[in-house]
Amino acid sequence: MSFSHPSSDATHRLVIALGDPAGIGMEVTLKALADPRLPDGLNPLVVGCRKTLEQTYTRLKAQQCPLLMDPSNLDIDDLPIHDAITPGRPSPESGASSFRWLSHAVSRVKEAQTLALVTAPIAKHAWHAAGHDYPGQTERLAELDNARQASMLFTAVSPNHGWRLNTLLATTHIPLQEVPTALTPDLILRKLDVLSEFCLRFNPNPRLLVAGLNPHAGEQGRLGSEETNWLIPALHQWQHNHPHIYLSGPLPPDTCWLSAAKAWQQGGQAESPDGILALYHDQGLIPMKLMAFDEAVNTTLGLSFLRTSPDHGTGFDIAGQGVARSTSMVAAIRAAWELSRA
Repeated sequence: MSFSHPSSDATHRLVIALGDPAGIGMEVTLKALADPRLPDGLNPLVVGCRKTLEQTYTRLKAQQCPLLMDPSNLDIDDLPIHDAITPGRPSPESGASSFRWLSHAVSRVKEAQTLALVTAPIAKHAWHAAGHDYPGQTERLAELDNARQASMLFTAVSPNHGWRLNTLLATTHIPLQEVPTALTPDLILRKLDVLSEFCLRFNPNPRLLVAGLNPHAGEQGRLGSEETNWLIPALHQWQHNHPHIYLSGPLPPDTCWLSAAKAWQQGGQAESPDGILALYHDQGLIPMKLMAFDEAVNTTLGLSFLRTSPDHGTGFDIAGQGVARSTSMVAAIRAAWELSRA
């Protein structure tokens, strides 16, 4: 597969930031862009270091990796790396490079009003070592876009039946001990608005589930009071204002995703949820990754543009070995193309 160089209609493009150069971002990008499952007409703009990308391509060819995109067939915004980078060894230089590439990619998205941004994984500790103290890419994106609050939604399409699994996080990259104070009725109402708006793309009468904060969703105050004190009233208020949308919760977190797991394996039914609201990071990502590790896509909502990313990390332990799977990167690129055009 090869791509044409920029057309006159720059809005019909995806921008891809290559992530931490010491990780697997370049590898999964080159593999994904050669995948026949990608739609025609992508014409991506890649942001990163051309020399390092070419070196990655040469190494993967020597490792006899099939289906690789030749960087000579790509349109690349070249932001060179000045110090040597060793695969599997993150450094302040690798962190500085991935931070610079992401920031530049956002500027290209905004100036050309392109369809969407796809980001390969970064390492937060490498960003910190380079002097960029952000919890993750989502927060940096929100800052660059002057967004009031970006939301992390993980979406995946089952390869078995095509059913779509959606989980939105109410809180993102914060310590667990800060979650109870970060959660508020206003936050829950706004996140339900975001989740319902996304799910309405696919179903005019979506079914939404909300996980409880405490074990057994508090068990009527015996295992925690957050549910009875404010979460249940907030859900009642939101349901009253959105009578056309089915809402259930707070549900015990250990069973909240069971109906989704059934639909993921067997196909969606009338009772299958269109979206689930998780109250904190691992509560939502553990079931998502157990069900759909290779297919799940991290989608940032609330920006002026769509952003997607594979749901895995930098893979420093396998970087440079040619064994990284590109399935999630393919899913991220496909989701960015399809959702932004919808």
